[in-house]
Amino acid sequence: MVSKNQIKLITSLQHKKYRIENQLFIAEGVKVIQELLASNFVLEHLFETEAIFEEVPISQKTAIKEADMKRITALSSASSCLAIFKIPQATKTDTKGLIVALDDIRDPGNLGTIIRLCDWFGVKQLLCSHETVDVYNPKVIQATMGSITRVKINYVDLNAYVLESSLPVFGTFMDGKNLYKEVLPKEAILILGNEANGISASLEKCIKNRIAIPRFGDMQKTESLNVATATAIFLSEFRRES
Repeated sequence: MVSKNQIKLITSLQHKKYRIENQLFIAEGVKVIQELLASNFVLEHLFETEAIFEEVPISQKTAIKEADMKRITALSSASSCLAIFKIPQATKTDTKGLIVALDDIRDPGNLGTIIRLCDWFGVKQLLCSHETVDVYNPKVIQATMGSITRVKINYVDLNAYVLESSLPVFGTFMDGKNLYKEVLPKEAILILGNEANGISASLEKCIKNRIAIPRFGDMQKTESLNVATATAIFLSEFRRES
């Protein structure tokens, strides 16, 4: 049975303020929790409506009713399991390889999908501006489908990082050079901007290489691509010659 204090804690973790205060986050669903349990993330406690994770000690899990799961879930449809994990200590930011940088990405689903894309394309370092949505937002965790365990994510001052980096910097713009005609390096920083406003003006000044995905439609009226969709296309091209 889940206690009132546990319910209060779990529901509070849907908010960034309390995740920071408690240094905890929640994950839901068998796939996501399995991935987290198999990684270096530390389990605080597990709640399940049926016996799923036999490997978890009894002291760290609680069997609850479906009605109680519906009270604590952050999803539109409750899963059969919810776990609380400790937020790990931040690690040193990588300065080599292909690095993806996100400038003020606000949608949790977009961030989660981009983390999955980084995992798929072997990008080990993802940088986020301080304005980007919190990676431990329950919707982000859900959208990563476990890829958060294999991608290092750091929140940094992107302007300062880019200025200090020796890597070539590529920014994604509507008026950039045709992506398919550019020679892309194996090591670089690829920057993607806010869903509505793109890359900020201050960061834009730090970018020498402007690239774009050309439109092929006859009408040429499509305003833009979803940032996660665009990330998939850009990463595919960067990895083409790897």
